[in-house]
Amino acid sequence: MSKRKNPSDNNNLNADFCEFLMELSDYEKNVSRNIHKFNAYKKAASVLASHSKRIQSGEEAKKLNGIGEKISKKIDEFLNTGKLKKLDDIHNDENAQIISLLTRVSGIGPVKAADLLNMGIKSIEDLRNNKNKLNHHQIIGLKYFEDFEKMIPRSEVRELENVITKEIKNLDPQFTITICGSYRRGRSESGDIDAQVTHPTLKLGDNKNKCHEKLLKNIIMALKGCITDVISMGETKFMGVCRLSNNHPFRRLDIRLIPKEQYYCAVLYFTGSDVFNKNMRSHALEKSFTLNEYSLRPIGVTGIPGEPVQIESEEEIFDYIDYPYQKPEERNM
Repeated sequence: MSKRKNPSDNNNLNADFCEFLMELSDYEKNVSRNIHKFNAYKKAASVLASHSKRIQSGEEAKKLNGIGEKISKKIDEFLNTGKLKKLDDIHNDENAQIISLLTRVSGIGPVKAADLLNMGIKSIEDLRNNKNKLNHHQIIGLKYFEDFEKMIPRSEVRELENVITKEIKNLDPQFTITICGSYRRGRSESGDIDAQVTHPTLKLGDNKNKCHEKLLKNIIMALKGCITDVISMGETKFMGVCRLSNNHPFRRLDIRLIPKEQYYCAVLYFTGSDVFNKNMRSHALEKSFTLNEYSLRPIGVTGIPGEPVQIESEEEIFDYIDYPYQKPEERNM
């Protein structure tokens, strides 16, 4: 299993449960392609990771929101035997292990991994000998496979944040930059760097694409000292690779340009966690609103969402739907 996907942290008292749940989650996503089970295992791992006490039994775990009968039985099995039969079976399934390995390469999804396996590609070394079967993103993912597997210490993300913020604000101090994801939630490690950027001139409208594209190109040029590779660059999103210095590993970097009207909904969404976002969206619906990464909209009597609410801060989103405000570091669930 990729260490990047483990939600455990140094203060996670249930890290061993989280590890096997995330491994099961990866299996369901990449091999079985059962999205329902994938989401169930992932949610259970997130719930346990944020729980303040060590779980002593499956029955105790079942009292937590998001953990049902089947997962509670797996927790009991693990507590009683120190292992899981289902995981043992997965570990003994050579094809499952190969697909799990290949999907750890950035850009390779479950379908591509299965295709590669059918071509006889069974290892990272095999991939390196068959680069002609990979697209640009996958070639970059293979090139930096070992570095992308490493988690990024919080101190390094902070240094990269300082570099990114300084260079972008040198272009224009009116830019607003927020590094989201687990870093914003206060976690000690991150899997990648996820930056949301806005500017007062970024407005929704007919000319937004040209405006976005020009600004994004200027931003990438300003960051050429730390950006080493471009995976893709559209009108509003950059995907690439960066490195703080020659002494540091290469890291995945995403930069999104967001119109000012959508910025705080985007920051909320990309901060996460996934479970927190789902809970908040469900609460919004109960209060007759739809909430996503773009906007907050009231639902009228006809059931059709109306015009987006003007949002000036994250706190306003919570206020509109009457949801108690939670600081980013309180959203690790």
